[in-house]
Amino acid sequence: MERVIVLPGIGEFEEKEKNSIQKTGIRIADGVMYLLIYVSAGIAVALLIGMLGYVLTRGVSVVNRAFLTTVTSVLKGTTGIAGNILNTIYMVVLTLLIAAPIGIGSAIYLNEYAKAGKVVKIIQFTTETLSGIPSIIFGLFGMVFFGTTLGFGYSILTGSLTLTIMVLPLITRNTQEALKTVPDSYRSGALGMGATKWYMIRTILLPSALPGIVTGVILAIGRIVGESAALLFTAGSGFLLPRTAEGYLTKIMEPGGTLTIQLYLSMTKGQYDVAFGIATVLLVIVLAINIFTKILAGRLDVNRRK
Repeated sequence: MERVIVLPGIGEFEEKEKNSIQKTGIRIADGVMYLLIYVSAGIAVALLIGMLGYVLTRGVSVVNRAFLTTVTSVLKGTTGIAGNILNTIYMVVLTLLIAAPIGIGSAIYLNEYAKAGKVVKIIQFTTETLSGIPSIIFGLFGMVFFGTTLGFGYSILTGSLTLTIMVLPLITRNTQEALKTVPDSYRSGALGMGATKWYMIRTILLPSALPGIVTGVILAIGRIVGESAALLFTAGSGFLLPRTAEGYLTKIMEPGGTLTIQLYLSMTKGQYDVAFGIATVLLVIVLAINIFTKILAGRLDVNRRK
C-alpha cells in the first residue's frame, strides 16, 4: 500500500503561529504582574522592618527593669511606666468583661435566632457604621455621656465603657463569621436528636466556632492596647500605683493613663527617649498578641478537627 503524507495547510500554520504569539504575550503580562506584586510586597515588608528597626534601636536602650517596675517621680529621680502598664491591664480586662458577652451574644442572636428582614439589616448596618467612625468621636461621646451625664468623670471605667462601644463591632462580626463556618448539618443533627436550640448552641456551635471567636477577642485586645484618641477625653492621664490593697479595687473610678496616653504626653514634653521606650514596649505587646493569636487559633482549629 502507498503511504500518503498529508502536509498541513497554510491556514494551520497561521493558526499555530497566532496561538504561539498569544501565549507569549500572556507570559510576558504574567511576568510583569508577578514582578509588580513582589515589588509591592517587598515595599510593605521593608516599611515594616524599617519602622520596627528604627523604633527598637531608639527604644531598647531605655527599657530596663527600673523603667518597667517604677513610676516617674521627680523627688526620687526615677522614670518608669509601671502605673501605665497597670492602667492598660485594667482597661483591657474591664473592657473585655463588658464587650465580649455583649458582642458574642449579639452575634448568636443575629446568626441563630433573628429572622432575615429589615431589623437584622438595620442592626448589621449599624454595626458596620460603628466600625468606621473615627475614634476621636467615640471619645467625645464617652466624655459627654459616661463622664458627665452618668457622673463617672475622668476614670478607667469611663474609658472602658467608651472602648466597649468601639470593639463591639469587631467582636460581633468575627463571631458571626465564625458561626457561619459551622456546617448546617451540625444544627439539624442536634435538633433532630431532640436537643433544645440553646443546648445545641452551647455544646456544639460555640465549641466549633471557638477559634474564630477567640481570634476576634484577641484582635479586640490589640485595638484596646493601641487606642489613644478616645482615651484622651475619657480616662485621663494618671500614672501612680495604688498604695493600699483597697486602692486596687477602687482604681477603676480614678483617672488612668494607658501606655499610648503616656507616649503622647512624653512626645509633647519633648521626652523622646521615654517615648521611644514606651513605643518599644507597645510594639512587643502587639507582636506578642499577633503571634499568640495565630498559635492559639491554629491549635484550636486542630483540636476542633480532631
